[in-house]
Amino acid sequence: MSLIPSLFGNNRVLDPFSTISDLWSPLGSNEVSTFANAQVDWKETPEAHVFKADLPGLKKEEVKVEVEEGRVLQISGERSVEKEDKNEKWHRVERGRGKFLRRFWLPQDAKVDEVKASMENGVLTITIPKVPEPKPQVKSVEITG
Repeated sequence: MSLIPSLFGNNRVLDPFSTISDLWSPLGSNEVSTFANAQVDWKETPEAHVFKADLPGLKKEEVKVEVEEGRVLQISGERSVEKEDKNEKWHRVERGRGKFLRRFWLPQDAKVDEVKASMENGVLTITIPKVPEPKPQVKSVEITG
């Protein structure tokens, strides 16, 4: 299983399958955001690697999907704080906000030049096609005699 270092200024190494709360907390904040409860699934089909991330309330313009260093899928973005009106009084703020980041090492069979992403109903879907496995070449040998 591949490991990848965190980008949060420390040297700890994180498992790419670790819980989202390890990486999805507001930067510069001491409290863990409820946004950290967002989930990411990664499944492999015969044709592709498919990632699904729950990002409720975010627009596609607030999310960035990148492939770094040739083999690292990075999902990042930010949920902004709502503007306060002087006539409003907040009684409770539970919805997470802040910056988030998630990184995954991609396997060698991933076609990183053909990554596609879409966002629908707060679910980000990233599809990375796989390089087809080479079929073994079989050569018939003529039998003489």
